[in-house]
Amino acid sequence: MTLEGLYQSLKAIGYPVFYSHPTVNDHNPPPTPPYLTYLFSYSNDIIADNVNYIDVSQMQIELYTKIKDPSVENNVQDKLKELELPYYKHETYLDSENLFQIIYEIQLIGA
Repeated sequence: MTLEGLYQSLKAIGYPVFYSHPTVNDHNPPPTPPYLTYLFSYSNDIIADNVNYIDVSQMQIELYTKIKDPSVENNVQDKLKELELPYYKHETYLDSENLFQIIYEIQLIGA
């Protein structure tokens, strides 16, 4: 799956989607939660004989919500399962933003 394919798939869930973070300025207010971001974390390529044979990108998909909402989380998880993208899930509360942040770690092969 490509980054564009990931973006389109996340968009199909129905929430606003941004790479890395939403752009907030005088003309763009912060998005209303829930919304998603996605970003590259690091590479975990398959390497042999001093050559990167297969690109493996570790990605983070971040879900932001005002309240703990399992139904919103299930929408994201159902999409990842539909795409056959296994994930690891972490959750934290961002006091400074008054938002829950749920992070899904996935791998994209060849992205």
